[in-house]
Amino acid sequence: MSADQNHREMTPEQEHEFYADPANQEPQGPARRRKSPLSTPVPVRFPADLLEDVKRAAEADDRSVSAWIRRAVEHELSRSA
Repeated sequence: MSADQNHREMTPEQEHEFYADPANQEPQGPARRRKSPLSTPVPVRFPADLLEDVKRAAEADDRSVSAWIRRAVEHELSRSA
């Protein structure tokens, strides 16, 4: 597997094997920073079934649950603007 192969084409097992090699752990390009620091955490409660849907969607997008929710909120705010 080449270093420029798109990781989305690999199975999780192939990704693990690829990134287990220290040569494939070098950062590519400049560091990316958040637009601004995050605020204090905001506790939000979801019904269990909705939270499971969010977890599945976040995993499908290869994002953390928090990052997925932030993106969903940003999207909704931009729609109403």
